[in-house]
Amino acid sequence: QVQLVESGGGLVQAGGSLRLSCAASGSTTRDYYMGWFRQAPGKEREFAAIISGNGVFRNYADSVKGRFTISRDNAKNTVYLQMNSLKPEDTAIYYCALRRGGGLRDTPSSYEYWGQGTQVTVSS
Repeated sequence: QVQLVESGGGLVQAGGSLRLSCAASGSTTRDYYMGWFRQAPGKEREFAAIISGNGVFRNYADSVKGRFTISRDNAKNTVYLQMNSLKPEDTAIYYCALRRGGGLRDTPSSYEYWGQGTQVTVSS
C-alpha cells in the first residue's frame, strides 16, 4: 500500500512561484509513473504533469507547458512540481498520484493511488 502526502501549497500573487512536493511512503515508487492533477471549484479533476519512474519521460498539459516542471528524487521517494509564472486560473487543489501501469497517461482513472491534495491560490 502506498501513501502519498502533498505539501507546498499556499497563496501567491500572479507571476509568482511555488514548489509542490509529494512524499511517498509504504512502498518504493521508483518503478512507477507519477502524476500531478488539479481540481478547481466546480470543475473536473484535470491532468497537469506526469513523469516516468526513471525521470526520463515527462509530459505536460498545454495549459502549464513552459511554466511548470515535474521532477523526482527516487532516493527520497519524492516527486516535485515547480510552478512558475502562476496565473489566477492555476488556482486549484493539486493532487499527486501514482500509476502502476506503463505509459504517459493523463486520465485520473489510470492512477491507483492519490494524495489528499494541497491548495494553491493565485491572486490577481
